[in-house]
Amino acid sequence: MEFREAEQKDVAVICELVAAAIAHMQEQGIDQWDKYYPTAEDFLSDLEENTLLVGTIAGEVAVTVTVNQTCEPEYQNGDWQHREQKYCIVHRLCVHPRHQGKGVAGQTLAYIEAEMRKRGIGAVRLDAFSQNPCAIALYTGRGYERRGVADWRKGRFYLMEKRL
Repeated sequence: MEFREAEQKDVAVICELVAAAIAHMQEQGIDQWDKYYPTAEDFLSDLEENTLLVGTIAGEVAVTVTVNQTCEPEYQNGDWQHREQKYCIVHRLCVHPRHQGKGVAGQTLAYIEAEMRKRGIGAVRLDAFSQNPCAIALYTGRGYERRGVADWRKGRFYLMEKRL
């Protein structure tokens, strides 16, 4: 898999990828995302801030993710263990259903973690929907630990952190 910064032309593809993932999650009874979030505007904003990445397989966008230091106020609920470390936050990690179950999300996190280490970042934070067992298994399997909760429109999310 090859990773790169997203380009303007990728936004429509990313929106299609996310729509497919939403439909797939809903088939599994996971009501995490919908037409209100995430939106094309979210991805365009990420693009403008140079924080939107894509991973491609044979030229096809298989995964998208945003990595920055922006978080909702509910992140203050986190009992962050690595406060002395510079950190980044992973948002909107989404794998196209065609590529799920093949290790794409894990490879994406490994790439992010390696890149952040190179930049002197010492911790990665994120939130995981409490009703998404695949996401929780992915993050805990890669060493992310629960540090608190945030309650948003769709329900409870676990705030998670990993020291790099």
